[in-house]
Amino acid sequence: MNRPPVAHLWHLAINVRDVELMERFYADVMGFRTEWKPDPDNVYMTTGKDNLAIHRGEAGAETRLAHFGLVVARAEDVDTWAAWIRKHGVALETEPRTHRDGARSFYFRDPEGNVIQLIHHPPISPAVP
Repeated sequence: MNRPPVAHLWHLAINVRDVELMERFYADVMGFRTEWKPDPDNVYMTTGKDNLAIHRGEAGAETRLAHFGLVVARAEDVDTWAAWIRKHGVALETEPRTHRDGARSFYFRDPEGNVIQLIHHPPISPAVP
């Protein structure tokens, strides 16, 4: 049996301590909108083409997520995002840089320490409107 290809990774779920803080960060700083909030422990957010599920984790539980990437259409968008992130008082983990494969990216953390990579990646960025 042949395995069908995976088209995209358009859904990510993270466990957090403070659902309200994380919802505000992803809305106010990152531009996501709340799609559905079934209860105080869960919120589902979107940019209109993906889904970020935020769940209240168990007390003391730590995430094992290394990082997740948000793709932008153009390499110069990476630098614009870096300035935007700094403007909101969020420190960058790394400065924007161009990688050997032509990708350009930087890393930063959300309020609970999850690492986010803002990336222009030539093979997939053309699909970003």
